[in-house]
Amino acid sequence: MSNRIGIAEYHTTMKPITHIVGARPNFMKAAPVVAALAAEDVGQRLVHTGQHYDRVMSGVFFEQLGIPEPDANLGVGSGSHAAQTAALMVALEADFVANPPRAVVVYGDVNSTLAASLVAAKMGLPIVHVEAGLRSFDRAMPEEVNRVVVDSLADLLLVTSPEGVGHLVREGVAPERIAFVGNPMIDTLLENLDRMDPQSVRALHGWPGRYAVVTLHRPSNVDDPKLGREIVEQLLRLSTSIPLVVPLHPRGAERLGSFGLVDSATAERQIKILPPLGYIEFVSLVRGAALVVTDSGGVQEETTILRVPCLTMRENTERPITITHGTNRLISPAQLAAAAAEVLDGTHAVPTEGPPLWDGEAGVRIAAAIIGRYRS
Repeated sequence: MSNRIGIAEYHTTMKPITHIVGARPNFMKAAPVVAALAAEDVGQRLVHTGQHYDRVMSGVFFEQLGIPEPDANLGVGSGSHAAQTAALMVALEADFVANPPRAVVVYGDVNSTLAASLVAAKMGLPIVHVEAGLRSFDRAMPEEVNRVVVDSLADLLLVTSPEGVGHLVREGVAPERIAFVGNPMIDTLLENLDRMDPQSVRALHGWPGRYAVVTLHRPSNVDDPKLGREIVEQLLRLSTSIPLVVPLHPRGAERLGSFGLVDSATAERQIKILPPLGYIEFVSLVRGAALVVTDSGGVQEETTILRVPCLTMRENTERPITITHGTNRLISPAQLAAAAAEVLDGTHAVPTEGPPLWDGEAGVRIAAAIIGRYRS
């Protein structure tokens, strides 16, 4: 059966669909949507805000995923939440004035998504939110604030897992504005799965056997000195059982380094600190791991599809489907040793089926929803 949407009446002379990306999670979500719309000859613009601005956090994703070069790179960079969001809004408003969109497509829950939605709403532009309806119900998370605000402004809310539909309906979103489309980030993973070779990663770094991957960066974990030191202590204990490979986001490297993790990374402790990795390298690393310890939302999803046991060091998750249909489990730092022992002795259960519609076709469904809504 063809996946073509069949909308010959859609004219590329119309104002473009404008995609906003700014941080590395956005790129994996946008890639299949951009490709599916391009297959239907839909006019598009890709705007990179520059929220993540170095090559490994940003540019390498365009190269590895075959995403077209952005039509604009706003180069906003880092800053506090308020300063960064304000700078993003100023830059995005200027871009939308110069290049009026037919609709603005935003992804996930980063500050670029929030800023673009606020600007588009004030300019009367339709907003499409890909990954709508996720909720941790923890307003201490900046991402949760972003999610709630963006969903309240969006015209078309595209949901990655069934519980998101219920969250939105309970918040008063009209059902006709909601579509359950699946997870485009999984499209990207499945599209590139043959390129993700754990054996080459092992050979490159000289790891003979099992290893665990650790990736931590959330303020709730790395900004509190007491909790940060407890996390480092628990990781040092775990490293006596299995080698730890720790690719560190710049924020995580700075904070966990101040709590002694980097200084403790020695051969005796079996800890290897790596800089941020490109997408293919990172997922290859995860694919070959015996265990992943994380606080990242995207990694919870990737491990679910890769069937790699995942311990998420958080009190909550906006992706509960990775627990009910996946390999994920929430833990506190104090629970790490016991939970890891369960995984490493083989008693951790792995589901046989993944979440619904995480099938590699979400990008096509998203494109169909966008075209159906904005064809005229």
